Amino acid sequence: MCAVGAAAMAKPLTVLQLLPALDSGGVERGTLELAAGLVARGHRSLVMSSAGQLVSRLTSEGSEHYDWPVGKKSLFTFARSPALRKFIRQQRIDILHARSRMPAWVAYRAWQAMPEPRRPGFVTTVHGLYSVKRYSSVMSRGERVIAVSNAAVRYLQKHYPELDTARIRLIERGIDPRLYYYGYRPAEAWLQRWYRDNPFLMDRRVLTLPGRITRRKGHMDFIELISRLVNTGKPVYGLIVGGNDNTRHAAYLDELHQAVERYGVQRYITFTGDRLDLCDIMAVSDIVFSLSNKPESFGRTVQEALSLGVPVVAYDHGGVSDSLQRAFPAGRVKPGDNDALEKTTAGLLDRPGQVEQYAFQSIEDMVNETIDVYRELAG
Repeated sequence: MCAVGAAAMAKPLTVLQLLPALDSGGVERGTLELAAGLVARGHRSLVMSSAGQLVSRLTSEGSEHYDWPVGKKSLFTFARSPALRKFIRQQRIDILHARSRMPAWVAYRAWQAMPEPRRPGFVTTVHGLYSVKRYSSVMSRGERVIAVSNAAVRYLQKHYPELDTARIRLIERGIDPRLYYYGYRPAEAWLQRWYRDNPFLMDRRVLTLPGRITRRKGHMDFIELISRLVNTGKPVYGLIVGGNDNTRHAAYLDELHQAVERYGVQRYITFTGDRLDLCDIMAVSDIVFSLSNKPESFGRTVQEALSLGVPVVAYDHGGVSDSLQRAFPAGRVKPGDNDALEKTTAGLLDRPGQVEQYAFQSIEDMVNETIDVYRELAG
């Protein structure tokens, strides 16, 4: 019997996921993917967060959204724990799943105050390699602690040795093999529109850095790389694909534009903003980059690009390193080494590296494995 069929025969679960807001980002995307998977398997899916641009998509796919500011870093947020405890009882929640630190504290305090026989299962997911302090320790307090990569498992084992390893579950974030498959090419209509809007890309090697406009994503290193390659005569063009979804980052975006002018590469870099066609953009790129200046627990765009067969150059740390070691070790670069970054990129442009086909975890598998964890706690 298939996994979906078996799940349908079991008692449906009521699952509440908590996160700060439903805007763009890896945590948000994973929340929506799991929510849709729960609904498809006959479970009741609830999400609690501040509002955001993804709420309409969440609800259109059958989940319920509750607009509670459980992610705001304030002492007043802790005061929501009694109300959450009441909500859990009223909605008959089977699984309480926290995906971020502040919501996890609110959930943990509500859960801990309930009589043990009436508690739902409590799950946390370690999406990031957080700073090691008491505030972060709540992510290790789930009855089951999901780690999104081997890097996240290592982080937990190193910094929270009191955490029983039997409570850790390694479940990588999934990619959609229906969209990101080896040898994928965009539709002809998309290609015509793309090159009509960007004719200068037809005779350039396209280098793409996906990622939101935040300081940790390595945009400055990417701008310097484009400058170095242009100055050595490489026919390259850089695309920075990602939006500025937080007014706090507006000053940083201005800094990036100033850096483009300072390096004199205004004709060789475009900030595309948020795009819904990132898959197509990566498919027509010569190289995709991941240059976060701090190790991240997981690099989804790295796996998606490699699944398409597109080479990836990335800093060799965190979950990104795990992905590259498995599928494209030639793309690893020592973090912050701009000389090595230029040399590796130039080498791939001169001798395009063949990316072997590799099957990463799928969204379907991620959902099934997560529901298995829920079943462990729900009996």
